[in-house]
Parts: sequence; structure tokens; C-alpha cells
Amino acid sequence: MADSSSSTVTDLISTVHQDIIEVHILTRLDGPTLASLSCASTLLHKLASNELLWSKICRSTWPSTATISDDPRSFFSDVYSVLDTGGSVSDLDHPFPELISAVDLHYRGKLILSRIVKTETTTAWFLSSPLSIDLVDAKDTVETPIKRGRWTEDTCRDLEQDLTLSWIVIDPVVKRAANLSSHRPVSVQRNWLSGEVEAKFATVVGSVECVITVVTCGEEMHVKEVSLKVEEMEGTSLNGKDSLVILRSVMEGKRGNGRRREAESKWRHEEFMEKKRELKEKKMRVEWVFDILTVAVGVLGFGTLVGFCLWSR
Repeated sequence: MADSSSSTVTDLISTVHQDIIEVHILTRLDGPTLASLSCASTLLHKLASNELLWSKICRSTWPSTATISDDPRSFFSDVYSVLDTGGSVSDLDHPFPELISAVDLHYRGKLILSRIVKTETTTAWFLSSPLSIDLVDAKDTVETPIKRGRWTEDTCRDLEQDLTLSWIVIDPVVKRAANLSSHRPVSVQRNWLSGEVEAKFATVVGSVECVITVVTCGEEMHVKEVSLKVEEMEGTSLNGKDSLVILRSVMEGKRGNGRRREAESKWRHEEFMEKKRELKEKKMRVEWVFDILTVAVGVLGFGTLVGFCLWSR
């Protein structure tokens, strides 16, 4: 029955002129739908493999990637898919001379920031210093249509739904890419002292987390910081060399269904933070025991000294 229905659909599609399919149907589809449609028949697979079509989809989905033209269909597959962090991290066999970051920030579907930044990765400073890629200059801010008004608990929840971000890292040598963002924030917090609002987007990769921080300031909530760091569970940031190992592993590793990005990123972040808290508590307990032993040894030593002095009289 299923084979009969499939052949009937294929026969119906074959009666439609190719120009109509290409111009009036395929151009209205998003990437995931187009990829699914290409599996329906040989004809649709051929028509859906058009590079111009995929290039247009990439540009509309991630405006910052407009200048990236190599194999747009593979690029979409790399960027749309969610990272599978189950694989092990290996050493860099072929380090790349620069890391390209393509970033797009939206508020309620409206683009408020779109930039592409190239970071040189071969300098001693980059390799040894904690990785920190900043998109916004410290002296500049990016205007947004966000109106803060009176701050309430609902404001954070609203921003978690209204803000979306993609941070695509690209290896120009092997031509692979990965989206490190959770799409929507995993947390939004307000600094009650400065009034700044900090939204965090994150993707957990094994025992580390790629953290993208967006900081807004002022009544108009202008963006003053958009930065990427790779943090360990202990709270320290990885240096450039170790971060490149992580990024290479996710670019060449397995991928999952991109439709699960938000839910999976949120769940992994919460699990990561719980393990981070447990590690911190364990470290505090160890330090507490060490302090007790130190005091005990000190008291014992002092008592022994006093006893010796009394005995020697």
C-alpha cells in the first residue's frame, strides 16, 4: 500500500512542469523541508540539488554567510544540524591558519546584528591565552528595538523567547562548519547593580561548554558585548590551542537533527551546570576537611610542645 501511494505521488509530480516546481514550489521551502523533499523521487532530488537554491536558503537563514559560496548544501547540513558531543576529542592533525566566525542576532525575527570575523590562530598569544572572540568593540554599542520598560520577572522569560542567535565557526581549510549556539538563550539574568542584562547561549561539548554571552545596557538595551569562550567544568576558560582541538572535533564529529537544538542544548546546559555545582561542592568539602586536619595537626603540635615543656622542667 505504501509503495503504491509513493508511486502515485511520484507520477503526479512528474506531470508538473519542472519550471513550476523550481520557481513556485522549491523556492518557498526552508532547508529541512527541501532536504526531506529531495528524498521523495529522483526528479525532486535532482531539482533540490540546485546550488543557487541552497545558497539562497543559507543567506536568508544566516545573513552573515552571504559571502560563503562553497558547496552551500553541505554548509547548510553542517550548520543546521545539532552537535553530537558523544565522540572523543583528538589532537589537531592539521591546524588551520584562521577561524571564521559568522554571527547573526535576531530579536522577534528582526535582524539586529550580523557580522563575520576572522581570527588568526597561529600566533603564540592566541594559542596560549584564554580563547575570547569579541564581535562588538568596547567603545561601540549596537542599537536594538528592545524596549525594557519596568523590569519584572517576566522580562527575562520574554527575552529567552524573543532573542535568537547563531554563531557559526568555519574551518576554511577543510571547509567544515558548526553552529555553537543554542539558538535561544539557556539563561537570561540582570545585574541589579549595573542594570546590564546578560543572555547566555551555550553548547556543551563533552566536558566543556562553548558559551556565547550577549550583554545589553541602558534603557534602550543596546548590545555592548557579544563574545565566545570555551569553559571547563571548573570554571576556567580553555586557551586558544585547546579550544581549536574542541572546535575541530565538533566540526568533524557526528551530527543530530537540528530541530532538537533548543531542547537538547537547554537540557545539556542544565546537566553541565548541575555537574559543575557538584564538583564545586566536592571541592569545598575536600578543602573543609583539609582545613580541619590542618587545625587538628596545629592543635596537636601545640599540645605536644606544651607537654614537652612541662615535662622538661
